[in-house]
Amino acid sequence: MKPASLWPDDSLPAPHLPLPPPWPGREVLLDGTVSYVRETPATGPDAEPALYVHGLGGSAQNWTDLAGLLAGRLAGQAIDLPGFGRSEPGPRYTIPAFADRVVRWIEQSDRGPVHLFGNSLGGAVSVRVAALRPDLVRTLTLISPALPFLDFRRSLQGRMLPLLAIPRAERVAAWRLAQLAPEVMAQQVMEACIADLTRISEQRRREAVEEIRIRYEATHYAAAYVRTFRGLVSSFLRSYLPGSGSLWRLAATVPVPTLVIGGRQDRLVDVRVAPQAARVIPDSRLLMLDGVGHVAQLEVPRIVARAVLGLLAEAGNRPFAGTGESGPGRDMAG
Repeated sequence: MKPASLWPDDSLPAPHLPLPPPWPGREVLLDGTVSYVRETPATGPDAEPALYVHGLGGSAQNWTDLAGLLAGRLAGQAIDLPGFGRSEPGPRYTIPAFADRVVRWIEQSDRGPVHLFGNSLGGAVSVRVAALRPDLVRTLTLISPALPFLDFRRSLQGRMLPLLAIPRAERVAAWRLAQLAPEVMAQQVMEACIADLTRISEQRRREAVEEIRIRYEATHYAAAYVRTFRGLVSSFLRSYLPGSGSLWRLAATVPVPTLVIGGRQDRLVDVRVAPQAARVIPDSRLLMLDGVGHVAQLEVPRIVARAVLGLLAEAGNRPFAGTGESGPGRDMAG
């Protein structure tokens, strides 16, 4: 592990208002169900493919600003995981199932290897992809990755644990959603995820409310959220037991250059997780941000983009890691 390097701010596009809207997207058919993928067109001639994976309760829209800032170097795609954003629900809501979906899209789109980004739940998913299919990944960027920790007092999500023990918890969650106006729900989500709300523009707030409205219209959303949270908690517990399913053991096998970013005011993932991830992943750099919460790519996208450019500069001098026995033959179904 070493400190992340920050590329100069003037290497990024100049700040401008108004901000761009969410990047346009399209429906794609994967294994019989529809996934929604947003495209950030490259603005540079030699841009390389990138794929962005959101967190629990998030969507591809979470990457609007970061993908735009990096468009000179990366041709971005951001995928809505099954049951979230505009994607159809899936049969399973587990880390392996989500990782399988990401792998299937990289294979079907024929864009790999990609620069893979994951936030929160998407970080855990991306670790699994990079560990088991390094042939599909050039670099890995993890922002507040939801890798296992057991002290749920360090997470606002800990108060949801009793819900998992309730029969038909999905109905309880759906009822709770129905009690809150989209504006109230959006405010609560932002307060949980963002340390300094003054960094979020009015435009992005309006877009967050509209995203909540879409969730309310999706009858499957509450079930997808609860089942995904249950799958995430189960993966945490399995990671401290013997066996091959441990996310920490998988992280230790990631062979690609990796950037880990954490916010010291993260209220959802234990703030000790990001440094631990950087210590475990062999070729890693760490950036811990004071005064930043759970979604640094939303709160301070320019700093995140500068760190990513530093990673790309270092990785550009290295051979591609996804070769040999750890490539396509590894099993994704654990």
